Amino acid sequence: MKAVYLESVGVLGPGLPDWETARRVLDGELPHRAEVPRPDPPQLPPNERRRVPQLVRWALAVAHEALAGAERAAGEVAMVFSSSSGDGEIVHKLCEAVTSPEREVSPTMFHNSVHNAAPGYWSISTGSQQRSVALCGYDASFAVGLLEAVGFVLAEQVPVLLVACDLPFPEPLTPLRDIRLPFGVALLISPAPGNRAFARWRISLGAGVQPARFPRMLPPALATNPAAQALPLLAASRASTAQRVSIVYVGDRHMTVETSPCR
Repeated sequence: MKAVYLESVGVLGPGLPDWETARRVLDGELPHRAEVPRPDPPQLPPNERRRVPQLVRWALAVAHEALAGAERAAGEVAMVFSSSSGDGEIVHKLCEAVTSPEREVSPTMFHNSVHNAAPGYWSISTGSQQRSVALCGYDASFAVGLLEAVGFVLAEQVPVLLVACDLPFPEPLTPLRDIRLPFGVALLISPAPGNRAFARWRISLGAGVQPARFPRMLPPALATNPAAQALPLLAASRASTAQRVSIVYVGDRHMTVETSPCR
């Protein structure tokens, strides 16, 4: 596959409040700390700000950070949103509602339950009318989203913002979905090496599962989050030499990303 270029990154997770901090943690310049941030999405009208669910808050936070880092306008960037399970808090509330005597589901909860809620709120917060895709591949959701985004970049020759986000499910659903820590990431991928691009990627699919080693400076519990499969790739993309990273893909397959520095 032809090369694409990583221009900027947005990150949000325990001890990783932004890409600058995450970069320094991955580089070994800062110790990792366990504090979990509480994002407040910017640029939303008051009504939407009150209604926006937590998964969307995380997705918008990393998306805005990546967009700002690339110094691009939202209107020139298409979006791919990926989540392995959607919004567990909304699922829990829907289950409670339909098992109550009234069996009434609020309209706000219903429209927040759809998988493309994050791209919808992104359009509201930025005014963007660019194309967007929302998808799910369970534990392979990050790789599925990355393949979709890279294919979009190469086919349309436009920059694409890939956003992947997953949060832990509340009780009593926790045992059914083992995501122990929250994490969100946004990657601004472009078809040409602009001034801000710092990594060149080529991806391919192969047989057999060959998961990448999770960065040792991060808590192992973070590896239970499917979106956090981005972290080994981001760590390799920071290296001064070419690297190969394997990411779990659908079925008995893996994705290989060959990354090399642009600078």
